[in-house]
Amino acid sequence: MSLRIYAIAYLIFLYAPIALLPIFAFNDGTIIAFPLQGFTTEWFAALATTPALHEAVQNSLIIAVTSAVLATCLGMCAARAGTMEDFPGKRGVLGFIMLPLVLPEIIVAVSLLVVVVRVFGLTLGNWTIILAHTLICAPFCIAVLNGAFQNLDRSMEEAAMDLGQSRWGAFRLVTLPLVAPGIISSLLISFTISLDEFIIAFFLSGNSPTMPVYIWGLLRFPERLPVVMALGTILVALSIVLLTVAELMRRRGLARAGLKDTGGFL
Repeated sequence: MSLRIYAIAYLIFLYAPIALLPIFAFNDGTIIAFPLQGFTTEWFAALATTPALHEAVQNSLIIAVTSAVLATCLGMCAARAGTMEDFPGKRGVLGFIMLPLVLPEIIVAVSLLVVVVRVFGLTLGNWTIILAHTLICAPFCIAVLNGAFQNLDRSMEEAAMDLGQSRWGAFRLVTLPLVAPGIISSLLISFTISLDEFIIAFFLSGNSPTMPVYIWGLLRFPERLPVVMALGTILVALSIVLLTVAELMRRRGLARAGLKDTGGFL
């Protein structure tokens, strides 16, 4: 009973602030406070008439898509090597690759800023954020794809090679279709992480702000807070949809492998 009460209290504490987003996004008032003044969709309509927001969204989408593809490709190579090959120092190498999971993002952001600007003298832009987001998304991709590769029967690829396929041909025709749900799940998770990431983007964006950086800039203007609430509502809904699809793809991959689901990230 006490555990149930704790779980309920924890969920309320965690999700109650998020639940307030749509409430104030549809509130007909610029002051974020109760009592509510009425219902309106004005703040959502304002999103369509803000050119600066459109530019920030475009930057975020380009960065998120590119980072997701790069991180998934790197994660797929690392996961395959980690689960199907034995080599000296494998655990140490994989542990080093997963290090960004435990490093504070502010430390990663400042370090990359110093390297890019002070050491190499390069200009900040979308490409610097793409490299940084690829770095922080790759461990999540490896974690997802590790499960996909571990569930494979290695004898299937070996049988394809015995029948005349090359190693690349066996991987493309046998292994890749079997891990496809994990790849899609990895892409969606990486896309969501990159789209919502703020700290690294704040340090490395230069003159091309991403959507989270643009939202942070709006917080300096109290009369624009309802627009932030409307945009936050859309982002939360999009994140929930993407993560739900990613989890469904993960479970589909387990079902295709004939394994029991022991719990995932949803």
